[in-house]
Amino acid sequence: MKELEQRILKDGQLLGNDILKVGSFLNQQVDTALLVKMAQEVKRLFPEEITKVLTIEASGLPFACMVAVELGVPFVFAKKSKTSNVSGDVVTAKVHSFTHNIDNIINVPKDYIKETDKILIVDDFLANGEALNGLIEIVEKCKASVVGCCVQIEKAYQNGGNTLRNQGYKVIALASIKEMTSNIIQFN
Repeated sequence: MKELEQRILKDGQLLGNDILKVGSFLNQQVDTALLVKMAQEVKRLFPEEITKVLTIEASGLPFACMVAVELGVPFVFAKKSKTSNVSGDVVTAKVHSFTHNIDNIINVPKDYIKETDKILIVDDFLANGEALNGLIEIVEKCKASVVGCCVQIEKAYQNGGNTLRNQGYKVIALASIKEMTSNIIQFN
């Protein structure tokens, strides 16, 4: 998506060779007009039947919400810790956070994802695929179907996206970074 790529070049901040900060327009301060266009593009790219959108807290939440609104379906998010207000059976998966260099046990109440659900998994970034793999694991434990995965930005020079594609998942990135160094970003 050219508009997203242009915005990354204009307002994204490179922090070292592997960190791209997009908090000023995608995940802490959110450009809602851009987010609407991104959600419309997701709807075009995924014409399949979708009954729910699934993401992981926290940076994927604005994107997931807007995609769900565009598709006219609910969205669910996996929490990174079990809180006292979560009761009943939960489905969990272990996910390593590259950005924070920690492991999280993500969880979703089991009754939020039904066997009949057709799930679109969305997130802000795809690098090694840890978050998406954890979300896929949760969907599979609930015996629901994964329609596909859509991310705002893929670091295509890392192996996550291709590994998921090789496993048969439809994975689409709205912006795909071919190369990123401390002073340059090149898109596919």
